[in-house]
Amino acid sequence: MAEHQAQHVLSGYKVLDFSQYIAGPTVTRMMAEMGAEVIKVEMAPGGDQTRGMPYLKDNRSGYFVQQNLGKKSLCIDIKKAAGLNIIKELIPHMDVLVENFGPGTIKRLGLGYDVVSALNPRIVMCSVSTFGQDGPLANQPGWDFIGACYSGVLDMVGERDQTPVFPGLAIGDTSTGVHALAAIACALLYRERSGVGQLLDVSLLDSYFTYHDTGVHAYSLSGGQYLHRRWGRQHPLYTPIGLFDGHDHPICIMGPLDNQWAGLCRAMGQPELAKDPRFATAPERVKNQAEAIKIVQDWIDRTPDDQVIGALEEHRVPVAPVLSVAEAMAHPHLRQRGTVRTVSDPIVGRIDLPGLPLRFSAFPQPLQVQAPLLGQHNLEVLRDHLGYSERRVEELEAQEILISRHC
Repeated sequence: MAEHQAQHVLSGYKVLDFSQYIAGPTVTRMMAEMGAEVIKVEMAPGGDQTRGMPYLKDNRSGYFVQQNLGKKSLCIDIKKAAGLNIIKELIPHMDVLVENFGPGTIKRLGLGYDVVSALNPRIVMCSVSTFGQDGPLANQPGWDFIGACYSGVLDMVGERDQTPVFPGLAIGDTSTGVHALAAIACALLYRERSGVGQLLDVSLLDSYFTYHDTGVHAYSLSGGQYLHRRWGRQHPLYTPIGLFDGHDHPICIMGPLDNQWAGLCRAMGQPELAKDPRFATAPERVKNQAEAIKIVQDWIDRTPDDQVIGALEEHRVPVAPVLSVAEAMAHPHLRQRGTVRTVSDPIVGRIDLPGLPLRFSAFPQPLQVQAPLLGQHNLEVLRDHLGYSERRVEELEAQEILISRHC
């Protein structure tokens, strides 16, 4: 076991990872960053398809690097009997198996839960998919935005009377990975008490649907009279919650509570507005939203952005400039906390990536992790877990059951 694996909260746990792209790899990347030994099973001959996805530098994918930090690469042809048998030999040594093939694919490959659990009754197997392992949509192909459409989430994004817009980042895939991580952690806790593993079914659609904070219950309780839809720059139920035009950036202001509205009025130099009957209560502010928004925007129009933000911060009104990715990466808060972290890669060198968003008092420092080269750990994995000799691994590579490349 590598030295770093004795240095974090999941040290000692072993994971067999069949996942690609984002949702599944998010699960196993976070586990690796928390000290688990993650063996990434890459299908021979090419391995994870994201190795070729942009942005590329020196033929190395930053996309792949980000999603596979800390993992060990075992590139193997499991469609050959010898390759499949090696995986079956490894399964009794594992705590967790993660896959995000389409429903039924892992079973057709000879590694369904019935086979896996027979080899290792204590294993926790997690299947991640777009729609889940059953239901009318289960066998349809899907990606993040497909789940966003079916969940009603995409209908919430954009301007009121225009076509919805994509959010521009993998919210659904990443959050599904986090949901799966939570399920795995709970299943491992249950296993500690019961001694048995189980099969987990985590879907992107299910995960997306849980983000509805208002729409579902409001539609149900109103008997269908209230349909919560995209509301553009200003929230329809609370004032002010919205985006305003600053001089350098759009500015987000959230002051729906009476005390926050009063703080906003003081920041604008108009404290009397807090008691104005049009704005004195939350319902009245919503009723007179257009007037309230105009007053705030007029103040911003004649005030530099830094003064707007400084005044609102002074009066404890939640406020933020809308930063670009580049601006967020350079922000001292994100840098100090390791939200933006720099890792060293053997091919592309230093690269900035999102850091692990979880903090543990017993493990305050992040592990120093790298993404693997293709098949980089073939020998290490099979030697350490199965006692294979270097010569035997070389023979398997000569037979193209195992593949390794400097990429």
